Amino acid sequence: MDIGKEHHHCVVINERGERLLSRRVLNDEAALLELIGDVLDIDQEVLWAVDVNHGGAALLIGLLLNHSQPIAYLTGLAVHRASGTYRGEGKTDAKDAFVIADQARMRRDLGLLRPGDEIAVDLRILTTRRTDLASDRTRQINRLRAQLLEFFPALERALDLTNKGPVILLTGYQTPGAIRRAGAKRIETWLRNRKVRGAATLAKAVLDAAQAQHTALPGETLAADMAVRLAKGVMALDEEIAELDALIEARFHEHPHAEVICSLPGMGTQLGAEFIAATGGDMAAFVSADRLAGYGGVAPTARDSGRISGNHHRPRRYHRGLLRVFYLSAMASLKSCPASRIYYDRKRTEGKGHKQALITLARRRVNVLWAMIRDGACYQSVPSVAPAV
Repeated sequence: MDIGKEHHHCVVINERGERLLSRRVLNDEAALLELIGDVLDIDQEVLWAVDVNHGGAALLIGLLLNHSQPIAYLTGLAVHRASGTYRGEGKTDAKDAFVIADQARMRRDLGLLRPGDEIAVDLRILTTRRTDLASDRTRQINRLRAQLLEFFPALERALDLTNKGPVILLTGYQTPGAIRRAGAKRIETWLRNRKVRGAATLAKAVLDAAQAQHTALPGETLAADMAVRLAKGVMALDEEIAELDALIEARFHEHPHAEVICSLPGMGTQLGAEFIAATGGDMAAFVSADRLAGYGGVAPTARDSGRISGNHHRPRRYHRGLLRVFYLSAMASLKSCPASRIYYDRKRTEGKGHKQALITLARRRVNVLWAMIRDGACYQSVPSVAPAV
């Protein structure tokens, strides 16, 4: 199946690679059910293969899983590279579907898609939305900084807009003249009424910035209005992110592995939810810790040629979100887990850089996390033993 948004293209081949069916089908339940029936009429022993495992393929995959059909997954990159080995330079949906089918016929290293549990699907939706909102918030803050630079650069330098207090301040005070007229005491009271922490320090900082600029630049009034709009946009995004965080935390703790995952130092609710969303919440798909590490991009692969050996590099195919979980949890564990800190320091002593040592630590922690989930056991720190004198 070559997956599209409105239509898919299906090609059926037999064990000799002979084409038995080629059809363009609407991405609609009735049309897909009719296709499934027609394919099963040809042969009951069928391996379905797709080049997309989400989005437009969700309905098809759901219907196939409901019919207990095995589904193999080939990445779009793998299909693109394989297409170059087939006759002809043209690209059509029918050719892509044939390449997918033929690769599924010949290859024995393709993994089968597994139905994710309800909690894992919900967490994938929630964490994906939160990632989008966090990116939108970063863009909005950058626009706000650029706007302040056009009429009040001293204030842009004085405020850390990643914090809530300075953003709230900009909804009430934006220009040097307005800040000087209000004075530090009035601004401090205004901030305290809105429950801003460090109100006195923030009020003094913005007043010092206002004292450094007495010139009103052209367009200051409109630019200040735009700054208010942008600041309110950041606050709205903060509220939505907070709501999502509450939903993620509640849904995550309903998962049977939640307590085990959170017991590992460095794995909080957010990273734990992203871990379940990336893995589907079922470790049965990963027969070993090596398989999980490879999927997460922390297991180096060999790149040897001729007399060159022992050359390793990060794999090209891995789950970026899962690598982020392993990397950030390893970084957080340096402060909370003595064993992780000792292992990291040892790798730095051996000559590895900070990033290399963190990846190595993440790989070691994958072994621990996989074994914890396999055994259903929470993490227990091993007390350090003083060296013998």
